[in-house]
Amino acid sequence: MLIWSANYVVVKAAVGAVSPVGFNFLRLVIGSAVLLAFLRLGDGPVLLKRRDMVAMAGLGAIGFSLYQVLWGTALTTTTAGDSALIIGASPAIIAIVAAAIGVDRFTWNKGAGALVALAGVALVIASGAGLSLGEVGTGDLLTLGAAVCWALYVAVGTPLFSRVRPAASAAWGITFGALWLVPFGVADIARDPGSFAAPGPILAVLFSGLLAVALSQVLVMRAVPSLGPIRLANYQFLLPPLAVVLGALALGEPIRPGEIVGGAVIVVGILLARRDGGLLAALRPRRPLSSRS
Repeated sequence: MLIWSANYVVVKAAVGAVSPVGFNFLRLVIGSAVLLAFLRLGDGPVLLKRRDMVAMAGLGAIGFSLYQVLWGTALTTTTAGDSALIIGASPAIIAIVAAAIGVDRFTWNKGAGALVALAGVALVIASGAGLSLGEVGTGDLLTLGAAVCWALYVAVGTPLFSRVRPAASAAWGITFGALWLVPFGVADIARDPGSFAAPGPILAVLFSGLLAVALSQVLVMRAVPSLGPIRLANYQFLLPPLAVVLGALALGEPIRPGEIVGGAVIVVGILLARRDGGLLAALRPRRPLSSRS
């Protein structure tokens, strides 16, 4: 959680100097190479069945390629803290998307929890630039779009994730995410290769690719058997407040009262949406918390 929280700050600083699409493409390439090597050293097969590989290619386009484009671009105009708080509402959005597409049953707890969590997101946005299409407001809305992409990735991919090992789904999802970004990422880097060769962006992409994308996934997968799925999932609540604090310390971002209140409301919404168990409870033992950051 500390690495993922710090990654919001690292990426926020990096996309001020280089293109967000090119930066996220590079970090996904590094992360996918490490995770595929980790998968190769494991006990199970590296390749998926053909139908699962095709499905993972589509899911990777949504959950990693489009997600990274929206999230990275949003960080150029919003704060690391706001980004972490809005992305933190993903579990409640997953619950409502899963019910909408029929992979999980709708309950009033899920509906109410999603509405409460989105109300918390609205508080976070309103406490910054307001609910307008101004510069920072647009960044917050793009971040919300990224959260919806992750919700679609998890909800639509539920049948696949029930039969594919977490290590394999993470490795191949990130790999396909990088592959879909090849033309856009290469074009971005080619437009200004000198900026990507500067020491700051190089260190940032190494931190983000090796630690936030790769190492954190391995740590989470190794932690599931010892901590248990529920305790591990609860650690995710540490991510937004840690990112807010780190953003204030490293980037001088103000900690606004609206962030604190909105973050608390988001947590209440997530807890309410999770009361029924259902899809979220079923996925916790199977899936890493995420490589969303």
